[in-house]
Amino acid sequence: MSDYKLLGISGALRRDSLNRKLIREAARLFGTDDFTEADLSLPLYDGDVEMRDGIPPAVQRLADQISAADAVLISTPEYNGSLSGVLKNALDWVSRTDGTPWQDKPVAILSAAAGRAGGTKAQSSLRLCLTPFRPHLLTGPEVAVASAGDAFDKQGRLSDRYAKSVAELMQALRRAVDLQRQ
Repeated sequence: MSDYKLLGISGALRRDSLNRKLIREAARLFGTDDFTEADLSLPLYDGDVEMRDGIPPAVQRLADQISAADAVLISTPEYNGSLSGVLKNALDWVSRTDGTPWQDKPVAILSAAAGRAGGTKAQSSLRLCLTPFRPHLLTGPEVAVASAGDAFDKQGRLSDRYAKSVAELMQALRRAVDLQRQ
C-alpha cells in the first residue's frame, strides 16, 4: 500500500448504493490504506441559514477532507439525465467555505447507473459543476458502469468488463498525484 490520502464521494446516500460500491472498488484498485468516504448527509443549501448560523460543521468537515486529500474519487448516479441533487448540494455548500479545497486537486469521475449509458450524462453535468472550482479533472479513461446492478459480485468486486478501465483510471490518478508532489 502507499501513503496516498484518498477521499471518495458517492453522489448517492444509500449505504449500499452502486456508486458507493464503485468508489470502494476504485479505492481498492488505487491501493491505499488511507481511504475515507465522505458523508453527504448535509442540509439543503439556504443562504438565510448560512447567514444566520454559518457553515454547518458537516460541510466544513467535507471541505477539510477535500483539502487534506491527495486525490478525490467522485461517483455519481444519473438522476433524470444529470448528477444527483445530493451531490450538487454538497458542491454548492463547499463553495461557500473559506479557501479553495478543490483547486488543482486531482479528481477522477466515475458513474454507475441502471441504464445502457452508465451515467455518462451525469458525468458531463458533474464536470460542468466542478469546472469553476478549478480541480485537475482527469479526462479518462471514462468509467461509466452500465446495467450496474449486474456489474458487481457478492463481494462488491467489479466484473472484468469494468475492472480494467477502473484500474487504468486509478493509475492515471496516481500519476496526477505524483506529478503534483514533484
